[in-house]
Amino acid sequence: MNLPNKLSLLRIFLIPVTMLFMLPISIYGFEPQGWNSFITSNGMLIAAFVFIIASLTDLADGKIARKYNLITNLGKFLDSLADKMLVIAVLIAFVQLQRISAWLLAIIILREFMVTGIRMLAAEKGVVMAAKMIGKIKTTTQMIAIIYLMFEPTILKITGSSYDYAAYPVNAVTIIGDVLFIICVAMTIISGMDYLLKNLNYLKNAD
Repeated sequence: MNLPNKLSLLRIFLIPVTMLFMLPISIYGFEPQGWNSFITSNGMLIAAFVFIIASLTDLADGKIARKYNLITNLGKFLDSLADKMLVIAVLIAFVQLQRISAWLLAIIILREFMVTGIRMLAAEKGVVMAAKMIGKIKTTTQMIAIIYLMFEPTILKITGSSYDYAAYPVNAVTIIGDVLFIICVAMTIISGMDYLLKNLNYLKNAD
């Protein structure tokens, strides 16, 4: 397995690590108070840095693959899969923390199911689709929104505002987070429609 593919696998491995620091542990009544207190106070900041490292592997694997001609069908698949898994897993955690709407997350997930379905139809015809530029832009807006939301609690503390995900304060800091997330949802819809319209032939010719 080449280096770009290993970086994609590393990104997948970092998903549970990121979520570990985002969410307090609660398993059938088992709730380690010390750990959960640490996560509530500092976990999101650590999760942000882990997420940034994972995001950087997304930039690195593509550049390395193109520079050294290491582009493979497996690499195209793993790169796209790792991006989707990372973003969706973290956004699910934000829904559990009551920071974002499950409705907006549903739009993102449904878009990914649609794109995956089209790719499966293309694969049956021997075509492995790499990520398009508009898809990369969509992923970039998602990464920016997520990173901001992860740093949001720290920013609120610095500005002297208390935060509670269950009763989130409405101020300039959280409004910026809402706007960034809405932008990423809008790009998700736009890129999804672009992908659908440009690949309708796979749907029309499907058996």
